[in-house]
Amino acid sequence: MQTIITTDDTSAINTRDRGLNYGDGFFTTAKVSAGHVEHWQYHKTRLIECAERLAFPAINFTELEQHIKTAITGCKLNVLKVVVTRGEGGRGYGLPQHTHLTILITVSAFPQNYSALVNSGVSLALSPIKLASQPLLAGLKTLNRLEQVLIKNAMASQQCDDVLVLDHQNNVIEASAANVFAIGNNTLYTPSLEQCGIKGVYLQSLCDKLAVEFKHVSLNELTQARAVFICNSLMGAVPVNRIEQHPFNVEQSMRLLNELLAKEAKC
Repeated sequence: MQTIITTDDTSAINTRDRGLNYGDGFFTTAKVSAGHVEHWQYHKTRLIECAERLAFPAINFTELEQHIKTAITGCKLNVLKVVVTRGEGGRGYGLPQHTHLTILITVSAFPQNYSALVNSGVSLALSPIKLASQPLLAGLKTLNRLEQVLIKNAMASQQCDDVLVLDHQNNVIEASAANVFAIGNNTLYTPSLEQCGIKGVYLQSLCDKLAVEFKHVSLNELTQARAVFICNSLMGAVPVNRIEQHPFNVEQSMRLLNELLAKEAKC
């Protein structure tokens, strides 16, 4: 199997690439700090799971990691994005007989507002766009992100930092580009992602530190939580200061989370 890896300096993609034509691919976005990719093992696991569930051939990580190392040399605080497509070939939607992966590596500037959000918290409105259910793709970060494009477009006219996105059964699923989790009575829970949504890298890392319950969460239940957070691999865990008109105490939220983390660290 041949793999074509391109970077910012050598960027080129064929017009027949299946990622471009059909969204036939997946990606991961990581924080680069002091020349190091944070949570790389989790990102690697995500790429492996996506490849397996979407019937892609195995990725050559030795080659990929060498290209990433070169791309992030000298980076102090940046964003790394790795996009994997099935390359060219196949007739219509049919898969090619021999797959030649295309992998795109890009490095971009880190969002300037993320560090401030941890202290101020984020305000959440309710998105008018709802997510469709598709368990075959649930949890995966595929290239099919048109729902998120519509969500971000609608968000531009809403007075908030981010939005809560529901499914068509009115279950809370996620934010526009982040997972959601909440603290109840000394328990931590997050919306079920069995039908739709993305299971983020930061959420997965949190699951390895704390007992996190995945369950159906209504908007009413979420507003009754002691603390609510949104999280992704770039911003980490950011407290919510309000959902619609319901306020949350940011300092209390961070204290509750730190207490749970400290308690688990002692076990």
